[in-house]
Amino acid sequence: MGIIPVRWTEECVEMLDQRLLPTEEKWLKLKTFNDVADGIRDMVVRGAPAIGVSCAYGIALGAKNFVGMSVDDLEEELDYVCDVLSKTRPTAINLFWAIDRMKRTFQKAKDDGKSVSEIKQILIDDSKAIHEEDIESQRLIARFGGELLENDSNVLTHCNAGALATGGVWGTALGVVRGAVDQGKSVMVFADETRPYLQGARLTAWELLQDKIPVTLITDNQSGHIMKKGMIQAVVVGSDRIAANGDVANKIGTYMVAVLAKEHGIPFYVAAPMSTIDFDSASGDDIPIEERDTREVTHVQDIQLAPEGIEVGNYAFDVTPNEMVDAIITEKGVARKPYIESLRKMREDG
Repeated sequence: MGIIPVRWTEECVEMLDQRLLPTEEKWLKLKTFNDVADGIRDMVVRGAPAIGVSCAYGIALGAKNFVGMSVDDLEEELDYVCDVLSKTRPTAINLFWAIDRMKRTFQKAKDDGKSVSEIKQILIDDSKAIHEEDIESQRLIARFGGELLENDSNVLTHCNAGALATGGVWGTALGVVRGAVDQGKSVMVFADETRPYLQGARLTAWELLQDKIPVTLITDNQSGHIMKKGMIQAVVVGSDRIAANGDVANKIGTYMVAVLAKEHGIPFYVAAPMSTIDFDSASGDDIPIEERDTREVTHVQDIQLAPEGIEVGNYAFDVTPNEMVDAIITEKGVARKPYIESLRKMREDG
């Protein structure tokens, strides 16, 4: 089945602790929705699609652990569960997409006159369905995106948008690479380290080595150099939220890579499921940008790199304007400019 970062069991939700990769593979057993919320907030699991799947499982776990007998009381409990989960990672739209879907699932079951025990099972089943649908959407993204890459090409990716960042197996940006390889193409990846959390160095490199796909790790500040030398034929990244006009929020540093790609005439592709598109955000200006703990910048694990007391900025994401994006690859196909029309048509076509 490949890499699966989160899974449901009869006892709990299990998460592969991505904070320990690549040197240790450890699964955490999360027995309450608060544990799941902590896992999302503390980046045990990360990546917008994986956050969405984890959130759905957290809601299902909150319902499973509910001890009351009243549907109305269960609804009140789930409202609280959803509120807690909604405050974990504000930029990742899949989190809110999962909350909205699970709320609709609950409401339909309530309207249908289901009992508390029946609703619990319905929510568990829908959380599993969200996970299965996510894996299928990544498979389609891999197929459509793989067709865009040329044989014998070098691809630069930023952060980790692989199986670890989704429901598993394929991934989004790395799914495009896997799709090209699946189609018989020879592809080599340059993974930048992605400071300060080093998702590229720790996670992308680890994933590709697992799949025996050639990968070279570079520092973030090498991207322009290797583009200038003609060593990159395409850039592929994922996204945590895409506005209706095609502006793309992704891991901090993505915008700089996009500027460099445009300067050197290199296609810049974004791979993401439709659930990552926020049609309520007209542009990237409407996307909230998460700020994280300054210690992520001043330290690597327990090793202090910066002087005590220094002022630190630690924005977790930036926004790449749509004019720098050559294509958005979804499970519905490949969207091109103008994105406000192509993305809307994809949604309307179901």
